[in-house]
Amino acid sequence: MIERSRHMTATTTTMKAVVQDGYGPPERVFRLQEIDKPTIGDDDVLVRVRATSVNTPDWITVAGVPRILRLKSGLRRPSTPVRGSDLAGVVEAVGKHVTDLQPGDEVFGSAWAGASATTGTFAEFTVASASQLLEMPTGLGFEEAAASVMSGLTALIALRDVGEARPGTRVLINGASGGVGTLAVQIAKALGAEVTGVCSTTNLELVRSLGADHVIDYTAEDFTRGEQRYDVILDNVMNRPASATARVLAPAGTLIPNSVGNTGGFFAGLPRMGRAALMGWGSKDVRFVTCVVNRENLAALAALLESGDVKVVIDKTYPLDDAAKAVAHMLGHRARGKIAITV
Repeated sequence: MIERSRHMTATTTTMKAVVQDGYGPPERVFRLQEIDKPTIGDDDVLVRVRATSVNTPDWITVAGVPRILRLKSGLRRPSTPVRGSDLAGVVEAVGKHVTDLQPGDEVFGSAWAGASATTGTFAEFTVASASQLLEMPTGLGFEEAAASVMSGLTALIALRDVGEARPGTRVLINGASGGVGTLAVQIAKALGAEVTGVCSTTNLELVRSLGADHVIDYTAEDFTRGEQRYDVILDNVMNRPASATARVLAPAGTLIPNSVGNTGGFFAGLPRMGRAALMGWGSKDVRFVTCVVNRENLAALAALLESGDVKVVIDKTYPLDDAAKAVAHMLGHRARGKIAITV
């Protein structure tokens, strides 16, 4: 855990950041460089980043495949060269319209689609919209707070809003040991659901320890061939055909394919997501989840973290200059929980 500090740094115009100068293996395209510190707009906040984490959109943009996605991100290199969106840190400066945050405040949230953001969070400083930041949850270190944001909000929205899980709801989480999965197991239990987690042999005890009522070892058993039926299936892996997964839905059940948490290969899951979408227009209820970062959702996540009902599982923490190793770790698709980066 990083020791917190309210110490403010001297004013500078530059900062260290990990810059992506092309597409390919992270160790080849990442460079630790000195770049200009980002400027803020009227509704923005400049944050000194203390920790961030790696998410699926980060490694997708690093890999740059399939190439068609480069039409949006940049043909030869990303137009926004610094990866990362999750953050926890200390407010350095605020825009003139921001009245409820001030320099020295410890915050967590996201720089995703910030109003004036020109950089991500693999950097000493970043800019985020004030509407996407909240006071740090009490009792959490910077790594845990940062690592909770995208994965935690995805799990929360999927189960609370999309799946409408409540006491007695039978929830199956495929990929229960990953970044979204570890948080989803705990959030589902906090909502009162009966939870089944699907993971590998080596992660069975981890998933049990998070509160899962039942665990399935996918190396020994195919959950899509079982007799149990589920009201909600959150599929973070999409390693089974959507039709097979939907077979174990209860009559009024909901299938939620999740690309944000897909550590089994995002693009391998795209055809199955497409088929799942088509199924949603027929007899099966298939709904997709969008990670919405706002203060209301952050407050709900913070309450779960502060209560102790939900804890962030961090597989490994890397320093900023090892950000390439952090992304490569996630690309290996074997992470237990989240991968954090300290700054």
